[in-house]
Amino acid sequence: MRTGRPTLLTLIGLMASSLATAQESSSRTERAPPIAGPAASLRDTLSAACSHDEVAFTKFLTARNAQSFSRLTIAARTELMKRFVLLSDPGKPNATANAAGRPIVSCTTPYGTAEIQIGGADIRDAIAFLPVDLREASDPDTGAAHHVLFGMVRENGEWKVLSIGLLLLDLPSLEVEWDQAEISTSEQQALESLKKIAAAIETYRKSYARLPESLDKLGASRKGAPTPDGAGLLDVDLAAGKKNGYSFRYVIVGANDVGAPAQYELSATPSIYGRTGKVSYFREPSGKIELGQTSGIELLFNRSGSRASVSLGGTRRTENAGRYVQSP
Repeated sequence: MRTGRPTLLTLIGLMASSLATAQESSSRTERAPPIAGPAASLRDTLSAACSHDEVAFTKFLTARNAQSFSRLTIAARTELMKRFVLLSDPGKPNATANAAGRPIVSCTTPYGTAEIQIGGADIRDAIAFLPVDLREASDPDTGAAHHVLFGMVRENGEWKVLSIGLLLLDLPSLEVEWDQAEISTSEQQALESLKKIAAAIETYRKSYARLPESLDKLGASRKGAPTPDGAGLLDVDLAAGKKNGYSFRYVIVGANDVGAPAQYELSATPSIYGRTGKVSYFREPSGKIELGQTSGIELLFNRSGSRASVSLGGTRRTENAGRYVQSP
């Protein structure tokens, strides 16, 4: 029986099949194992720190540190996350892996991109140490890299951040120190915010010939263009009556809220006295701002809202203060 020679088309088909099989086998051989353990936890920690995602970041703190983190001011929590990636602005994280399967986190902000490479983990029982190189991604070869050794601890079966370099991450010991360091800044910001609210109220009065019914009316409009229900004069936090560790209250004084005769009072008090601030501010209808270092100014109203008791600098006074408007 005569056997025919293989055609050129058959040979090409066999070669293509062999090449595809070889590539698939090579891909299976070179594919890095999935990232798990302390390296994966540190990767996700750094990704959360990059985007300033407090909820995700808290998952990788020990139970003790997570409780203290929740008590820090927003500014202090953000500052801590900034230190993990050495970037001032929130960014967009992107997690990849190098040829050896070790994680790389790129954190892209409007002002630059940081590349964070996580090395192999040295695991000893429930503790692991991982070297981390952090450098500017735009110049990975010549840019000066920061070398940091992260410590991780296994808690309830999950890896949590234990240390950064030689610093043990002990937030309960640091939170009070951080709060004290930021108090003067928070107090100054509260005073500036109080003045900003007063200016927004006056602008609203000129625009709509009356006072706003609440601070919420000074926030952004849901319809785009400014309206009496959303004048677009304050940011979201101030319109909600809380910002940078202070609570702001607004009271209309007098029988009505129409035109120039209407008066109002403002107060700013620390959300947590002694931690977010020690000074309370009170703006009188005349525009004069007083301050006191007590447990704060209290604006207490009965159910009818017709009277207010104001405690300032340890001295309490009671007066007809109009109706209650907003108390966060």
